[in-house]
Amino acid sequence: MARNTGPKCRLCRREGTKLFLKGARCHTAKCAMEGRSKPPGMHGWRRGRPSDYAVRLREMQKCKRYYGVLDGQFRRYFEAARRIPGNTGENLLCLLERRLDSVLVSTGLAVSRAQARQLITHGHIQVGGRKVDVPNYLVRENDVVRPVPVDAILDAAREHREETGHPGPGWLAVNDADLTVRVTRMPVRADVTAEVDDGLVVEFCSR
Repeated sequence: MARNTGPKCRLCRREGTKLFLKGARCHTAKCAMEGRSKPPGMHGWRRGRPSDYAVRLREMQKCKRYYGVLDGQFRRYFEAARRIPGNTGENLLCLLERRLDSVLVSTGLAVSRAQARQLITHGHIQVGGRKVDVPNYLVRENDVVRPVPVDAILDAAREHREETGHPGPGWLAVNDADLTVRVTRMPVRADVTAEVDDGLVVEFCSR
């Protein structure tokens, strides 16, 4: 399974914004964006105004890195979003929010997307009572997501939820008693937490 294994803080510095790739660390003074907000590399900030192409490229890269998807995956999500009636940019972000790893992060069952991917690929997450080991699984309405009923996994998930303090977005109902997450409806643009201009992303991908 392909993934970015390089330094995560460099990605945030390159995009000039926090992508929350390292969980709780991103909310502390240890975050690289607090002390070194300049892009990585020996040349630092480039002079001059970025071109229209560069602005749209950076917005697309920011979106990819926030959700942890690669070029081929992102292109497939974009093509799927174009086939759905409505605004393509909003459809794209809503599809990315429906990923199983995104659900774990937004509900606080995992502190970062990398941790969510690890929980899923190791078989510690169930959807509808069946184990799902694919991070890009798209949840549907009325799906029930939960950690496997193993004390160590449940305790870790409960600790993560307490650490992050996420109440969960409006389209997901979290039961703290048994740590189940029910999909009450499909997400809309207002539920998306990523600070991404979807219009610029669509313009870049539609070239």
